[in-house]
Amino acid sequence: MWVSGRASPQQSGEGVGRSIPAVDNPVFCPQMPHSPPSYYHMHLVSDSTGDTLTAIAKAAAAQYATLKPIEHMHPLVRTPRQLKRVLQEIEQAPGIVLYTIVNRELVAALEDRCRDLNVPAHAVLQPIMQVFESYLGAPQTPTVAGQHVLDASYFKRIDALNFTMQHDDGRLPEDLNKADIVLLGISRTSKTPTSIYLAQRGYKTTNLPLVPEIPLPVALTEPHSAFVVCLVASVDRITEVRRNRALLMSDRDINAYADRTQITEEIAYSRRICADHGWPVIDVTRKSVEETAATVILMMNDRRSETRAGETSP
Repeated sequence: MWVSGRASPQQSGEGVGRSIPAVDNPVFCPQMPHSPPSYYHMHLVSDSTGDTLTAIAKAAAAQYATLKPIEHMHPLVRTPRQLKRVLQEIEQAPGIVLYTIVNRELVAALEDRCRDLNVPAHAVLQPIMQVFESYLGAPQTPTVAGQHVLDASYFKRIDALNFTMQHDDGRLPEDLNKADIVLLGISRTSKTPTSIYLAQRGYKTTNLPLVPEIPLPVALTEPHSAFVVCLVASVDRITEVRRNRALLMSDRDINAYADRTQITEEIAYSRRICADHGWPVIDVTRKSVEETAATVILMMNDRRSETRAGETSP
């Protein structure tokens, strides 16, 4: 049976206020004719940047670790001519088709062609929109790239990115109260990429390398409103990353930079400094940048909640 992402009357706004009926029978997709190969094609078709679609697709593909997806990204598909080119690529490399498209004529054309090719096509936001519509009892107001409007939130993120790029790698602002987050850590603990990711979430972030021979800036130990957190990793992880960087860049003595004894001492110094000042520590050895940033935000929100609770308690 074909999986259709096309809107039902309830989804398109007809019969507003009525609940969306539950599906009693399971839904089946066209299957590959042979045993699972080592790879498969995955077409991501979006009328916007495709960021949402990419994140959902990667999360789903990660659950099938033995199979490698070959990703075909098709962003900004908004006209029949653009869709025609996408359909040609799908025909040349058939596979799973996931899409986020508002225009119903384009959706119909995409689904019809995928049906002819016997490949699954699915509107990834459809189940979520069904929940919204059922609960709110209101029709959708389809908007292309609605999440990318130039509103206050957008300009806040741009401001945070500018701030973060200007205050990277030890260039702390004169007033730390202007920063939301300060990341500490020895070399190769992902401070800069984590800072940039946090900035994309709207947090003004600065980072400071910890070096045992160099004292902390006075501003960091004085009262301020920024949330300070330290990133650490295992000796093995830092040694590996430093060795690879030294070999690639050829800009430093690899024996000293990737010395396990020195790295062990640097990590111990980081933990000791944080314990002295009450700064939390995050071990990023097995964390992605996204997971590290999420942990930082969670810790910061918890700390702020504790602070507010202490201020309001009698």
